[in-house]
Amino acid sequence: MTQEVFLVELVSASPEETINTGERIAGFLHPGSVVALRGGLGTGKTYLTKGIARGLGVKEEITSPTYTIICEYQGKLPLYHIDAYRLGGDDDFNALGGEDFLYGPGVSVIEWSELLRQSIPPEAIIVEISLLEGNHRLIRIPSLAMEEFYP
Repeated sequence: MTQEVFLVELVSASPEETINTGERIAGFLHPGSVVALRGGLGTGKTYLTKGIARGLGVKEEITSPTYTIICEYQGKLPLYHIDAYRLGGDDDFNALGGEDFLYGPGVSVIEWSELLRQSIPPEAIIVEISLLEGNHRLIRIPSLAMEEFYP
């Protein structure tokens, strides 16, 4: 098994910093981009998605789609916010037409993406978020050029 190399590691000290990180990630996204979020409850996945939405010009309030599973928002590109937490895995996701979102004209952000291992495209940007002491978050992002990511 190959170990993943993370090119960017950030520590977020607040929800606003997490949102700002998401906004910066949005600058790297294009139609068909998939951002696969991994992290436990309360790590900030929805805040990161709020930032991606802001970066894509979405004006609507972003909320966790835990019960609706998939929310669609309009911005410069469509944003498909997917929460896999209540799904039984890849079969449930595919039964909902999930692949249509992943390979559609917009950007897909998937919370609890580790539950959809077979559905996540190999070129997806996998973002791991974990809690640190003092209510800080460690955000690890592969495949983003550090010199472009850091201002």
